[in-house]
Amino acid sequence: MTADTDSTSTPDLGQFGIWRGGFLKSDAARSIEELGYGTIWIGGSPPADLEAVEKVLDATETITVATGIVNIWTATAHDIADTYHRFEQKYPGRFLLGIGVGHPEQPGLDYSKPYSALVEYLEVLDERGVPAERRVLAALGPKVLELSAARSAGAHPYLTTPEHTRQAREHLGRALLAPEQKVVLDDDAARARSIGRDAVDNPYLHLKNYVNNLKRLGYTEAEIAGGGSDRLIDDLVAHGTAQQVAARLNEHVRAGADHVAIQILPASDDPVPVLRELATVLNL
Repeated sequence: MTADTDSTSTPDLGQFGIWRGGFLKSDAARSIEELGYGTIWIGGSPPADLEAVEKVLDATETITVATGIVNIWTATAHDIADTYHRFEQKYPGRFLLGIGVGHPEQPGLDYSKPYSALVEYLEVLDERGVPAERRVLAALGPKVLELSAARSAGAHPYLTTPEHTRQAREHLGRALLAPEQKVVLDDDAARARSIGRDAVDNPYLHLKNYVNNLKRLGYTEAEIAGGGSDRLIDDLVAHGTAQQVAARLNEHVRAGADHVAIQILPASDDPVPVLRELATVLNL
């Protein structure tokens, strides 16, 4: 998949990218592009104007920028379509729209039929000319993974393991698979595990969709409770030397991932030093 100005093609994500919650400084975005990473994912549930995404697009020249993810309940399909077309005019071929249904614990939402709401959202995007090849879905379970393959370029699973990647590949067929992977570049296991647990436990181990997915993967309620067992945290957050972290990232690739979105923990205004160290062992 090669990035170009053809709106019917999926941008080239490269094999590895960075997942970032919220804003990323322009100089950091340029450095990430120069290091050879293929995509910058802007996480959270950004508003429909996607200001944080536009700042990264404007600061860089060729790297793909994606949302991970736009929440269908807080950003209307019509508004997102307007933003998509504006980006396509200014930065042709470089934006990938990631969308999802969030989680039922969000206050003030009618979450009774999230799958139907997602399908309706996709139908509006179709009507507004946002190509299926330029969007991905946040998907964990089989039903939405299969919808991802049928109605978008593919899936962007979050808080998963290489085993989930293997299972997801079976449901997706040849569609794009781009999981997120949290990493702590620290070979002190206890310290790294503490950082990882802080990031995973609140809120993800208290959200139904993530908990159900972990149970499907074989983790018990006891392993999920109380901040997560050491085994669970180690499986969800890669830690160790750059070589050890790279080995986990490549496990996803061997399991069927086309692209892995790396989330650096703890969050920092400048993730570039860690990404530079990883880039060397990932042969970017």
